[in-house]
Amino acid sequence: MPSDPVIPALSDAAVHRTICLLRLSALGDATHVVPLVRTLHRAWPGVALTWVIGKAEHKLLEGLDGVEFVVYDKKTGLAGMRALRRQFDGRRFDALLQMQVAARANLLSAFVPATRRIGYDRARSKDLHGLFVNERIPDRPGIHVLDAIGSFCEPLGLKQDTISWDLPVPDEAREWARAQWPQDAAPTLLISPCSSHALRNWRADRYAAVADHAAARGWRIVLCGGRSQLERDTADAIITSMQAPPLDLVGKDTLKQLPALLERADLVMTPDSGPMHIANAMGTKVLGLHAASNPVRSGPYSDRRYCVDRYDDAARKYLGKPASALKWGTKIEHDGVMDLVTVPDAVSAFERFMASR
Repeated sequence: MPSDPVIPALSDAAVHRTICLLRLSALGDATHVVPLVRTLHRAWPGVALTWVIGKAEHKLLEGLDGVEFVVYDKKTGLAGMRALRRQFDGRRFDALLQMQVAARANLLSAFVPATRRIGYDRARSKDLHGLFVNERIPDRPGIHVLDAIGSFCEPLGLKQDTISWDLPVPDEAREWARAQWPQDAAPTLLISPCSSHALRNWRADRYAAVADHAAARGWRIVLCGGRSQLERDTADAIITSMQAPPLDLVGKDTLKQLPALLERADLVMTPDSGPMHIANAMGTKVLGLHAASNPVRSGPYSDRRYCVDRYDDAARKYLGKPASALKWGTKIEHDGVMDLVTVPDAVSAFERFMASR
């Protein structure tokens, strides 16, 4: 195979100029971009960073130091794209890092004026991504999503060799989180049961069984989640199935308070979801539930020791081949796939965490 082309780095005269990041969604992937922001700031303290971002992701990351946010609401469609272009009138970025391959993001990137337009390698490209970029990151299969995003600094002559988040969490958000349960000897299992991808979600009675096991071991159980009907219904089903009521915080926190809430927990149990990656960024261990997605690619970045991994079983059952034979990043979002994750699987992961404390 031909080697990747050698791409010139920004000159010393250019490193303190302007870079635009384009990553609209989702919450978890937005947290994966933050280490790249930190890398760019460490290398070039004077660089001007502009991040084109989605509405919810902006609510989470608003206040991130050294970043100008430009919010794009996908509901505004082409009119919103034209408004973005008007907002950039008179500006031209030295580089655009186009870190999303969905069709909407690709089209939106055409409205960002930039000299260098850096996108994904061909293996990760889709929806005509290659038409909107003039450079590509190195093709490295088998790496975590965060590392793929981090490699966007390589065409600029940098290497992301340190991972740090330091998410912008206001003091008042931490004060709110501290008020939700007492600071006592009981460890806390926080369950965030829903992903934005419904087929990644686990059954409520199984969450309840693991919660009851943890409660019998002296743990406090807390439920959290958003304000959707699915999240409310799931939480109600978990509560109904539990032997003792948990602390129910579903729909009660904001996106600014969520990181502080996850930070207070000793362990977070969740499917592949935004809260999984936010918890990881806040330094909290995660009991991840995986069958529809590969935890090596999209699990909690810092520590996957407490994840349940049934991805290979899902590949064999639903696609007729082992996970090692699938294209990297293949999702197995089939009805019933998460039933491959059993209660004993999750209890075993919980006990691994207990043994490591």
